[in-house]
Amino acid sequence: MNALTTNKMLFIDNQWCPGDAPAQEVINPADESLIGMAPVASASQTEQAIGAAREAFDNGPWPQMSMNERVACMQKMHDYLYSRKAELVELIRMEAGCSQQLADFLQFELPMKHARHLMADALQIQSEMIRPEITPAMDGRKTLGTAEVIYDPIGVVSAITAYNFPFFLNVVKVYHALTMGNTVVLKPSPLTPFQAFILGEAALAAGLPKGVLNIVNGDIDTGTLLSTDKRVDMITFTGSDKVGAAIIAQSAPTLKKTHMELGGKSALIVREDADIQNAAMAAVSNFTIHAGQGCALTTRVLAHQGIRKPLMEAMQAMLSHVKVGNPIDPSVSMGPLIRANARDRVERYVGQALDSGANLVFGGRRPDIEKGFYYLPTLFDGVDNDTVIAQEEIFGPVSVVIGYDTDEEAIAIANHSDFGLAGGIFSNDAGRAYEMARQIRTGGVAINGGGGTMLSSAPFGGYKRSGFGREYGRQGLLDFTETKVISFHAE
Repeated sequence: MNALTTNKMLFIDNQWCPGDAPAQEVINPADESLIGMAPVASASQTEQAIGAAREAFDNGPWPQMSMNERVACMQKMHDYLYSRKAELVELIRMEAGCSQQLADFLQFELPMKHARHLMADALQIQSEMIRPEITPAMDGRKTLGTAEVIYDPIGVVSAITAYNFPFFLNVVKVYHALTMGNTVVLKPSPLTPFQAFILGEAALAAGLPKGVLNIVNGDIDTGTLLSTDKRVDMITFTGSDKVGAAIIAQSAPTLKKTHMELGGKSALIVREDADIQNAAMAAVSNFTIHAGQGCALTTRVLAHQGIRKPLMEAMQAMLSHVKVGNPIDPSVSMGPLIRANARDRVERYVGQALDSGANLVFGGRRPDIEKGFYYLPTLFDGVDNDTVIAQEEIFGPVSVVIGYDTDEEAIAIANHSDFGLAGGIFSNDAGRAYEMARQIRTGGVAINGGGGTMLSSAPFGGYKRSGFGREYGRQGLLDFTETKVISFHAE
């Protein structure tokens, strides 16, 4: 089976079924060719998927299975997905429009590593006994009491994912929720749906009980049903802050738990003592990787005035070697944006930056490529942090350089944002960089590149409009549970 023959049916209650709504075109953003027609769930099919997940949670075996038993099933899913790696990587490249290297490492291997760590971390989660307490009783005796703290699955989880890292997001949300005993209705982005359906095939291969995992495709109406239906206990969403706010509002009447991984406008602070070449490489990669379509990318570069000029020169030199084009070419380092409207959005922001007086250092236009939604990596200098281009998430290959004079000023600029997802500091003084990191209001800060990759057991999430809740590690897994206390005393 290759990418073009991937299952094109919805997955509901362990059954494959065609969509009742009109099918949607899924195109390759690199050349605008048709990948296939994706099935779209009707309202009744979405409700059927929710009902299957509800029944599986209320009356099925999955929530009552031991953690060891569930992890064994999830490991089988993991093995199945690895057996399909070649076609999955190709499908990722076609649907998301990313380079071959990015599709292989960041879009496939990294989420599979996350899945392995999630299974290992889940096996460490046990119920806990609290310290016994001696409490005076009304009859004059003393009561000796204690309690067990238990982590129950929360119930039916709606998982709604974005187009930029579709396989990555689908895998990690499914693994968080299912491993902890929940049942799931997964709705992938309609721009990149085909990768999600392979998870249904993996569920069947692993022997997951009926209704534990359901996969529906659709637009706003489908998402609204998943946000409002009272049979859904929790929503986990990755996407823009605006859509996240809408989902929270939709879910409010039923008081669902919401778990939001939203946008960012993260700052990379380059101190005067930093290694210029390493800092420049990080700054460039953080807005050119996947054409800047990443929520945690550091697209505000805060450069100490003493090294601002050499940093800019180094970034310019590196940008001249970024090859933009169709990712089918293995020498290409940056592919297209997902659709024409995404490119139009980038162009509007670039126009606003020019109107505000920002200095265009590199890019600022479309490359000479006939088909596909390409835009050159674009770098601005002389940017005021209060301007639109420094404050709003562009989700495209655009970065701005902002100068500063003191560490305190850099921290203040970094924190002057509606977002708080990630950040970075480059400095030869690791201790001072750590002190600064403690003051930055974001969910994560990487010093001199951080751990080298995304650490699988480190909680990930944001402050402010970047969302709430965490993924990965013990904290991320417990976000998909309810806490129960069973108390008792000695007689």
